[in-house]
Amino acid sequence: MNTQLAESRVPGFANPVRDAQHVFRAVLEAFARPTTPQRVDVEIQTPEPLGMTAGAVILALCDEQTPVWLDHYLRESPEVGAWIAFHTGARIVDRAGDALFVIASSPSTAPRLADLLLGTDEEPHRSATLVIGASAASDVGATGMTRSPGIAALVATGPGIQGAVDWDGAGLPDGFVSQWQQNRALFPRGVDIVLAADSVVRGLPRTTALIVAGKSTGGNERSGNERTGSEHVGHTADTTEKRSA
Repeated sequence: MNTQLAESRVPGFANPVRDAQHVFRAVLEAFARPTTPQRVDVEIQTPEPLGMTAGAVILALCDEQTPVWLDHYLRESPEVGAWIAFHTGARIVDRAGDALFVIASSPSTAPRLADLLLGTDEEPHRSATLVIGASAASDVGATGMTRSPGIAALVATGPGIQGAVDWDGAGLPDGFVSQWQQNRALFPRGVDIVLAADSVVRGLPRTTALIVAGKSTGGNERSGNERTGSEHVGHTADTTEKRSA
């Protein structure tokens, strides 16, 4: 048996239905309460260098209808793509702009948000979800997330956040705030983000506003047509329901 085939048979969830539902609920709650960590307690094996939490998110949310892009570190290990295809049926694509799920093994390998699928005004759900992992990174702090040196302390506001919350931005790539402000301005289009570290996920839906701490918000009020963060992962519910059938 060749190595790629062997790795594709690395077990996924210990209990596929129960574990997929647990992870889906954790991600849904993460989007409903942006920046708030949610525990992901499942037994899962993933081929290196794919982190366990990012792998759990992939298994819970991806299927044959969700093309997946992997960063160059993950693509260097063909076992990762084989494992994803074996357990989910998802197709691995060459361009990040063709993927509904974009997987970055660390903040530094995340592509620019503007280069990803942004959806349309008529079909905003046809946009990409960017999953950023920190499990394989060397600089992992107490939160389980890598703190990029270029990220200052942030303030988050928007649906699902009572007032405003301070956040250290752990797990975000350098230069992220300006990218995110441009992404949010596209609403209802735009990219949503899942930050996945060891047994923790944080959600950053396109409705969340981020500013550098100490700067004026410049008007972060929620517009009348914005939805709650959890609604942006509603289109993935069919995937979990199919796995639960």
